[in-house]
Amino acid sequence: MHWPTGLSRSWISLAIGGAFAVGALACSGGKSAPRGGAQSALLEAMKARKLSEADVQAALKTYTPTGRMDEYLTFASGGHSGQVIVIGVPSMRILKYIGVFTPEPWQGYGFDEQTKGVLAGGRRAGHDITWADTHHPALSETAGDYDGQYLFIGDKANPRLAVIDLADFTTKQIVTTELIGSDHGAAFVTPNTDYIVETTQYPVPFGGGYADPAKEYKEKYRGAAVFWKFDRKKGRIDPAASFAVEFPPYTQDLADAGKLVSDGYAFFNSINTELAWGGNQEGQPSMESSYSKSDMDYLHIVNWKKAEELVAAGKAETIAGMKVLRLEVSAAEGVLTFVPEPKSPHGVDVSPDGEDIVVGGKLDTHGTVYSIAKIKALIAAGKFESKDPYGVPVLPFKEAIRGQVELGLGPLHTQFDNQGNAYTSLFLETVVAKWSLKDLKVLDKLPTHYNIGHLVAAEGDTVSPDGGYLIAMNKWALDRFNKVGPLLPQNFQLVDLSKPKMSLLYDMPIPLGEPHYAQMIKADKLKPVDVYKPGEDPITGEKSPEMVEANKERVERKADGVHVYMTAVRSHFTPDIIRVKEGDTVKLHIDNIEQAYDATHGFAINSYNINISIEPGEHSDVTFVADKAGVFPMYCTEFCSALHLEMAGYLLVEPK
Repeated sequence: MHWPTGLSRSWISLAIGGAFAVGALACSGGKSAPRGGAQSALLEAMKARKLSEADVQAALKTYTPTGRMDEYLTFASGGHSGQVIVIGVPSMRILKYIGVFTPEPWQGYGFDEQTKGVLAGGRRAGHDITWADTHHPALSETAGDYDGQYLFIGDKANPRLAVIDLADFTTKQIVTTELIGSDHGAAFVTPNTDYIVETTQYPVPFGGGYADPAKEYKEKYRGAAVFWKFDRKKGRIDPAASFAVEFPPYTQDLADAGKLVSDGYAFFNSINTELAWGGNQEGQPSMESSYSKSDMDYLHIVNWKKAEELVAAGKAETIAGMKVLRLEVSAAEGVLTFVPEPKSPHGVDVSPDGEDIVVGGKLDTHGTVYSIAKIKALIAAGKFESKDPYGVPVLPFKEAIRGQVELGLGPLHTQFDNQGNAYTSLFLETVVAKWSLKDLKVLDKLPTHYNIGHLVAAEGDTVSPDGGYLIAMNKWALDRFNKVGPLLPQNFQLVDLSKPKMSLLYDMPIPLGEPHYAQMIKADKLKPVDVYKPGEDPITGEKSPEMVEANKERVERKADGVHVYMTAVRSHFTPDIIRVKEGDTVKLHIDNIEQAYDATHGFAINSYNINISIEPGEHSDVTFVADKAGVFPMYCTEFCSALHLEMAGYLLVEPK
């Protein structure tokens, strides 16, 4: 704890302990503690703002003075915004939105040729997709620990996966496969980031074909786990080296990769073993009720290292450009095994030592703890209780688990600390439950506001979690914040884990979309660059062949259009007049030749939908057709100097 300048530890202890009564206080050096005015002012401030002693304690634990950095950074999904939100902990300050699947104007993401190219990687069915539903960010790992190099995230609505380089917090790649029609278990990484896992949610016919569910659901609808191969040296996913494992048409939900003793395995929830498909106006019950008839669903256990071997041996079939291990191969070769899991499971989380797999069932009151040792032994002995309708062997439930813990109503997701404790969100009970992983006993419950979904603890998905902090990611805000109309923000609540009893520290509204999940990493693991190398294309990481140097600015008419080679520096563009003719294709090549930290420039032209952000050293390209004659101001959109307003010019489009 850093104590405010001029106040002794004993006086602060007095202040936050509530003993403000008149009386002498001993403090260091034999001097008297602040009395009278100082105490009175603090008391008056607390009274005026109706603050309790607990409020003051929480404020001291989260207040981060200007210039002081946060201990952790949290990367949260941006939900319907299609972006990622970067949040400092414990301050809970929003530091950045990372443009991922959708255009983001402040950063010029999706407006220059470089980032347009990234977004084009996510085209599906021949369409540009300009929205996304980001769900599960996953930090890259080395030996099961976050290494601070990359972040991955999936788009549930239009099954896509993005690669974000944490050297500059920029999305470098988006990949998709027409094999599947949605995802939810994305993204999850294997312990050395060999693969990024993306799992379907709603089954469809592979490759986007048509099949009537009333007649062909069981036969033609399918799910899959896609294992995207990550090339660490290139910092890119290699689709050609990726593969998928076919699943039955159950609705797969979340996923987690094994670690340490369970490395080589991945685990996937599923619901709808009933094989329901809706049709509530066609004489069928709604999915809502049909999905929940059975008392058990199936936890999918995938031996991905075995799958990798079979794919390399040519046992996969290519469907929609993706290598796929079909069900009959996976079942026969020990790649895919099922074990029953309690009704309507949602969370599946592997413990730090890799020994246990914790499952929360939305319509069950337990956290179920599976043992990887027991699962391996059962598989090795061929001890299966049955096969599912698709021939996948099913392990006996009671022999595969280490036990169950009675948690409460609506258990979902679980995180871990460094003291052997687990923390599970209870959606219906709207609390965080703290429990002993060893003893399977509940130790504490903390109410949240309201209806907690996901939760994230400091480094809580790694082999060495930190504890200390947890964020409850709540779905409803209701009476927590000022009213802003019928659409309310979600509520992130920072929780203190430093003592046996959990305590709330901070409420933070999230107004950008509905975040689903987050991961929290030590800030000192991140090594972002301050500036780009001169002329660097941020997407390729190389010097652009169109790099523009100072004193080499020019305008050239070529066969493919008018090329404008421009530099930006405080406080002017060169050239600041661009003359073209109506109908010309214009190709702007702009370099920010600054090398000073935070010396970002923007560049915008009115009426042509052009707005880019050019960080120090960055090269950017913009192509457009000058199809409207006239005079169009262009200016720097990022405040850069006292003469920022003067950093401007004109695009002159001469009529035909």
